[in-house]
Amino acid sequence: MSTPKTHRILIVEDDRAMRLSLIDLLEASGWCVEALPRADRLSERLEAFQPDVILSDVRMPGMSGLDLLDSLDLDLSPPLVLISAHGDIAMAVDAMQRGAYSFVEKPHEPRRLLNILRHAAEQHAMRRTTERLKSRLMQLSGLDRVLLGQTPETAALREEVLDLSQSGAAVMVQGETGTGKELVARALHDLGGDAAGPFMALNCAALSVEGFEAEMFGAEGGTKGRLQGADGGTLFLDEICSCPMPVQAKLLRVIEDKQVLPLGAEAPVPLAFRVISATNEDPDQAVSEGRLRADLLYRLNTTVIALPTLRQRRDDVMLLAARFLDEFARVYETRAPDLTPEDSAALLAHDWPGNVRELRSVCERRVLSARRGAGSMTQALHRDALADDVPDTLRAAVAAFERELIAKAITAHEGKMEAVAEALGIGRRTLNEKIVKLGLDKEALL
Repeated sequence: MSTPKTHRILIVEDDRAMRLSLIDLLEASGWCVEALPRADRLSERLEAFQPDVILSDVRMPGMSGLDLLDSLDLDLSPPLVLISAHGDIAMAVDAMQRGAYSFVEKPHEPRRLLNILRHAAEQHAMRRTTERLKSRLMQLSGLDRVLLGQTPETAALREEVLDLSQSGAAVMVQGETGTGKELVARALHDLGGDAAGPFMALNCAALSVEGFEAEMFGAEGGTKGRLQGADGGTLFLDEICSCPMPVQAKLLRVIEDKQVLPLGAEAPVPLAFRVISATNEDPDQAVSEGRLRADLLYRLNTTVIALPTLRQRRDDVMLLAARFLDEFARVYETRAPDLTPEDSAALLAHDWPGNVRELRSVCERRVLSARRGAGSMTQALHRDALADDVPDTLRAAVAAFERELIAKAITAHEGKMEAVAEALGIGRRTLNEKIVKLGLDKEALL
């Protein structure tokens, strides 16, 4: 019975006798082996063969083993083990610093070489398994749809959110207006261990010093305070740098003690929540200017997520535009307009000071004009271009009115759907159905 091929290895060795010797050794040990006499041929076989590890000589005509190392994308390529009869300590250290997995001198000890290669292959297989699991988890959680994009910046953001979601540590989300700070905060909550708990969002800029305790802490025998609404879930502090200084002191005490004392109560009420904050300012500058308490900042910025601007991820503009055009076409019951080369040029040339939020608004204006068989992205980029646009059918007018009314109610009641339904005079189930039908993005409204 033949030995099963457990790992795949690609050997790069110009010396024929050494190449054949390595092939015999590895095949006898159960490896699936392919060998090349020159390093400059590796790129032709890398994708097709998909090795778990690469074993390369250092000194070869043309491209050396160190040159080969420099040519690899170390984040995507399998680990590279270098072997040489001319190696010394300096060369080994240099190779490891440049990303080589290991360095082996000739003549090699077969058992040691096999162990090094096996460990390298297992590490690569584990990394690929982890990447597949993360990709699958993103698909299951909808993170790839929530944080839509294909640029390295967006992919890195999804990875960071996924990694931090389970930690429970305080997270500060920093980014310009319209970059999706609350979207990221909700993703951290939805993927975290307290996903079944509430998500309590507070706009810190709107908090008043007067009546803060009554509103946030509640009263004995009366209405519960808003902070108690975060118990068992997430407390999201938006625009933290705009929070009044006296309120900051009270929030700090709640975050540190994880309890509140309702007005008139003798005993505090314990709370359990994760804290996520957001700001479009530099918090360190806010501290230096005396607008943000340093001790509060240190409680909030255990980990920091910096959101990229739309200017930094221009390759995502067209993908996002297509998504928003389809979304609003469903809302207004029309066909999504086709993007012309002129439309694409206008979108890519724009500086997007309002980031994704601005792009979303522009796409809505474009769909509104498309219902009349007119308009362009250049026109939609001007805010006043469609100021007088009115739906031209009763059905579209009703949909637009319902959408606006529901959106205002969601914003006014900070996403508390029971309160929204009650304010609109409809049932919760009817509200959910209308939100789906009208294509409303609740997270974008909050």
